[in-house]
Amino acid sequence: MSDDATAPTATVRDDDTTPTDAGDADDAVLALSGVDSGYGEVQVLDDLTLHLDPGEIVCLVGPNGAGKSTVLKTAFGMLTPWTGSVEYHGRDIGGMAPEEIVREGIGYVPQTDNVFGSLTIEENLRMGGVARDGGLDEVIETLYDRFPIIDEKRGAKARTLSGGQRQVLAFARALVMEPDVLLIDEPSAGLAPNTADDVFADVQEVNDMDTAILMVEQNVTKGLGISDRGYVLDQGTVRFEGTPEALLNDEEVSQLYLGG
Repeated sequence: MSDDATAPTATVRDDDTTPTDAGDADDAVLALSGVDSGYGEVQVLDDLTLHLDPGEIVCLVGPNGAGKSTVLKTAFGMLTPWTGSVEYHGRDIGGMAPEEIVREGIGYVPQTDNVFGSLTIEENLRMGGVARDGGLDEVIETLYDRFPIIDEKRGAKARTLSGGQRQVLAFARALVMEPDVLLIDEPSAGLAPNTADDVFADVQEVNDMDTAILMVEQNVTKGLGISDRGYVLDQGTVRFEGTPEALLNDEEVSQLYLGG
């Protein structure tokens, strides 16, 4: 960027302002619009609206308890939206069961318990493809080619893998159904910095497979650094949205939400 160029700015969301990119959601692979959701009688999401376009990596950041993981669980059918809509390629999937959503083309990698420790790598991948109608062997071999680190250990129990290796297996297991949307919850949580860097590279590798990614990440700089856009959540709704550069360089966003 030249010295006299205008730096991009983050878009502020408030009750009286329509998001500047709201129209882009027409082409989205995944769109949540006006969603209220929560657990039991406890509301977490409050009129939340966001979208994911084809081929994007979008990162959700914000303070603990902001509702980031709840967004993923609502999109994946683990929670039913109280109001609003969850659309996949323009079709409302809000309230569908997770197993149905997997068949639609959305995968989910939770933060914990995302592989079966007592099963081998090969068995984990086959478990990920139980809903396939065919072609399981072929897609597993493709994933081994894409992620050599699991190919080298395909007969090993998942519990023997390092944290980074387990995360790669979790990605691959979710990809067996060949989704075009993958929801990932805090992929770097609990990992050493160098291992986290490897996992972020693997997230980009997944994205290179024509898979759009909606990701929650605690490492704001690294998470936004591999993303096309970001949303800052607070109290269950989107407070700011924009490019990674705009969000990271916005003084208010940095001070209030990103620990700047």
